[in-house]
Amino acid sequence: MVNVDIKEINSIAIKAGQKILAIYNQNNFLEKIELKGDSSPITIADKAANKIIVDQLQNLYPSIPIISEEEKNTEFELRKGWETFWLVDPLDGTKEFINKNGEFTVNISLIYKGNPIMGVIYAPVLDRLYYGILMMGAFKEENGNITSIKVNNRINNLIAVGSRSHASEQDSEYLKSYDVKELTSIGSSLKFCLVAEGLADLYYRSGPTMEWDTAAGHAIVIAAGGKVEGLTYNKTDLKNSSFVCKGF
Repeated sequence: MVNVDIKEINSIAIKAGQKILAIYNQNNFLEKIELKGDSSPITIADKAANKIIVDQLQNLYPSIPIISEEEKNTEFELRKGWETFWLVDPLDGTKEFINKNGEFTVNISLIYKGNPIMGVIYAPVLDRLYYGILMMGAFKEENGNITSIKVNNRINNLIAVGSRSHASEQDSEYLKSYDVKELTSIGSSLKFCLVAEGLADLYYRSGPTMEWDTAAGHAIVIAAGGKVEGLTYNKTDLKNSSFVCKGF
């Protein structure tokens, strides 16, 4: 596996996030929304952030291939032999971006032998960076301060976190099997981050997500001492099935 400098990846995520934020603050960015083949929205911010991330990763680590939501994805027959690769969502939470609620992120993760071993999540509006490396820990950087983060390891009176835009009755039904006292909603991969820093204990998702939606958050939660069940990477179909993220 190629050695990767987490500081370089953090810097790329922040640079992409700053570009997204500049577009977000323009009055006319809503006029430039397109629909992809699956009817999901894509904005000029998705495309601009993708270019920054892909260009810089290729420049720094030319031997590591990239799977990105906004790139033409490599056929499974070619990528099934990849031991190490980047998995990128340049703008996770495009609907939150369009709705201007600030709950969107830049996600960059490194996959090794099917497992996310490094994850970086940057929330541009919050100017908050989360990152984690397997066996080294998870961290939050905000206002120039870096703090180590860990899951809560609480098993009673749990706080569950769910999707802002994709909540379902099945998700609510699943949570009944736990001692949940409170349910909160937030957009994008910030749900993983809340579990990683102990502000939430449980995140279940039954609805469809893609591998690039979850990999960075998955890595951060694991690095923070949590558990993620139901997710594997570099599948024939990059769509995820249901999964649960636990801070205990």
